Amino acid sequence: MIATRYRSSRSAQPILRTSDVGVRLPANGPAATGERSSEKELAARLAWPVKLFLGGLLVPWIFPIGPVNLSTYRIILLFAILPCIVMWSKGKAGKKRAADFGLVLFCSWAAMSFVIVQGIDQAIEPGGILFIETMGSYLLARVCIRNAQDFRNMVVYVAKLIVAMLPFTVYEWITGTNLLLLAFGSVFRTEAITWMAPRMGFSRVQGPFNHSILFGTFCGSMFALTFLTTKGKLSGISRGVLTSLVGFSAFLSMSSAPMAGVLFQIALLLWNKVLGGFAARWKLLWAIAFVGYLIVEIGSNQTPAQFYISHFTFDQQTGWYRLWIWEYGSASVANHPIFGIGLGDWARPSWMYGNSVDNFWLLMAMRHGLPGFMFLVLSLLSISLSIAKKTDVDPDVDACRTAYLICMGAFAFVGSTVHFWVAAYAWFFFLAGSGVWMLDCNLSHREQSRNSNDRKVQGRYRVVPAGARHAKRLSTSQAGQKLDK
Repeated sequence: MIATRYRSSRSAQPILRTSDVGVRLPANGPAATGERSSEKELAARLAWPVKLFLGGLLVPWIFPIGPVNLSTYRIILLFAILPCIVMWSKGKAGKKRAADFGLVLFCSWAAMSFVIVQGIDQAIEPGGILFIETMGSYLLARVCIRNAQDFRNMVVYVAKLIVAMLPFTVYEWITGTNLLLLAFGSVFRTEAITWMAPRMGFSRVQGPFNHSILFGTFCGSMFALTFLTTKGKLSGISRGVLTSLVGFSAFLSMSSAPMAGVLFQIALLLWNKVLGGFAARWKLLWAIAFVGYLIVEIGSNQTPAQFYISHFTFDQQTGWYRLWIWEYGSASVANHPIFGIGLGDWARPSWMYGNSVDNFWLLMAMRHGLPGFMFLVLSLLSISLSIAKKTDVDPDVDACRTAYLICMGAFAFVGSTVHFWVAAYAWFFFLAGSGVWMLDCNLSHREQSRNSNDRKVQGRYRVVPAGARHAKRLSTSQAGQKLDK
């Protein structure tokens, strides 16, 4: 028990009681101020493994070691994955979630499908790389992104990296010369420069990635995150400029899918802004989407998937080709539903040049069968739906939650016409893991509120140990006895 005294005046003060246990600290003194400063400094730091990983995504060096090509971010994940697994197993990443185990099952099933389809000799390398890029990226975010400040710092850091690339990417957009890959390639081996036909008189920016689609996907995925998480943290002008530069960087790719992803995010942000006071606005949006699905299903000679693929592409020829990819790719899944085709080629007409599949979700089902596809999709859905159901969060966390859900929705949208591979794949799973802390934020938020209230109480009251109060009462009583004598 602790006795407290209210500092109303220098005269006699009433004694108040509180059940809190603590020690007396000056409310505005050096100790309290120093403690708050150190807490702010600690909160302002982004974990250095995360900085290395995010920077490594944009460093296109490749180091061949035997048959394996280790890029910069893969090397960082190799060193980080074991410590992350240990910390996750010890509970340092919060409560273990179903998605954690679901992604482990996805990686395990994918490795088994590689072994069954290709043989164990040909399965070790792709299975190991898949595990490192999937679980390594995901667990790194789970361990290092643990609160709103970490999440916001990560977003701002990536946004700054994108802005730092702008002089080089704008130059590539205008001239077609990839200065980033040329500069990095003068030191070590890098990704190959991919030539693509110009669009609207401009070159399609590849940046440090191995395709313009991946560059656009990476930059475009940051649009809603930058806009919402910096609200109240940056001035209105700085926030608008930073978000605009991120969106402009995605536009430089001149790729239909990333640009459609940015428009998709803008539409959701406007919906959230206009109907911000309507609690059921997202349910209403789902209802409208379902009605639109029925209209396309009933009133069009195309399936909803075909309608979307054919109408949301940069040119009509690309749209129709993706329709054929969907047609023969889904047939491949039907013919190999359990273990898929691994990294093998898929059956298609001879006039379909190349073996790329411009649909991330379809390719996962083609390579690893329906079980692997379900492990992956259900894991990601369990995270997003659990976060979407949370309503008891403060406005700061709610902004992060809305931005995260819009970002993951954009990834699902873009992934239906684009495949994520290498750095973009690792970035996707890092982002997926970076929002899981929101499922644990209630307890920590209550503790923060309680601690904040305690500090307010200690600022208004001088906390005195109960023993000292008892001793003072005893001395007062003894003095009264002496006067009586």
